[in-house]
Amino acid sequence: MSELTHQRALLYMHIAALLFGLTGIFGKLASVAPDVIVLGRALFAVLALLVFARLYRHSMLAGLSPVRLVQLAVCGLLLGVHWLTFFHAIDLSGVGIATLGFASFPAFVVLLEWLIWREQPSRMDLLKVALVCVGLVLVPPSFDLQQSGAAGLLWALLSGFCFAAVSVGNRLTSGKLHPVQIACWQNGVIALCLLPISSKAMLQMPALDWLWIALLGVLCTGVAHGLFVTSLTVLKARVASLFFALEPVYGILLAWYLFGEQPSLRMLLGGVLIISALLLVQRAPKPA
Repeated sequence: MSELTHQRALLYMHIAALLFGLTGIFGKLASVAPDVIVLGRALFAVLALLVFARLYRHSMLAGLSPVRLVQLAVCGLLLGVHWLTFFHAIDLSGVGIATLGFASFPAFVVLLEWLIWREQPSRMDLLKVALVCVGLVLVPPSFDLQQSGAAGLLWALLSGFCFAAVSVGNRLTSGKLHPVQIACWQNGVIALCLLPISSKAMLQMPALDWLWIALLGVLCTGVAHGLFVTSLTVLKARVASLFFALEPVYGILLAWYLFGEQPSLRMLLGGVLIISALLLVQRAPKPA
């Protein structure tokens, strides 16, 4: 397999962001509770990733050590909490406030990389984060704490923080373990944690919900997560976080096409700001 280039890593991030943007679509189509959606998503992701590993002959055990297993388990738990808190935030206060809270994660990534890796953010990093944050403030259709309540926003902020922690934490294993291996173990941790709690409700799901959750697990989780972790072998987490800010933009465009939910001028302006930030990371960094 050829070495991953910077441009190909950026392409992988674009595809992963598009697939993650489908998450809200399949989540809206499914009629079950958030914990059931997350369990089904993780199980189908594990199945898809095991098939990929079989096809490309990647071992799920190669390179593992007790330390790396702990790292994978912690990132898996954080990923599970991210999914649960995001869907819970949507239930409490709607997609607008939940998306706005989750949109905080690029700022959390910059903070965590500074605290953990001692990587001082540049002015360009801060500019890109500022553009993304301002754009995402405009993307949600409304933001009224008095009407929707502050609880949903707080859960969404926790979701954003957890996803930022996963992004930064994956740097510990990226390049040491295969991306499919990393994604499979992390989704396996989520499934093991939720099986005792949510398996009964999952078995009682309507037939159509099985389809939506299967697509959510295979496309939006298995494939997308694999591309995400692969790109982190080349890209820093702060760059990856900017691409995942496209998730709500893709989600809004898909909802417009599929459900007739036409975005406002305010949302379109927010999307323009986000894309402007992404244009700043299209070129590979100059060698030191």
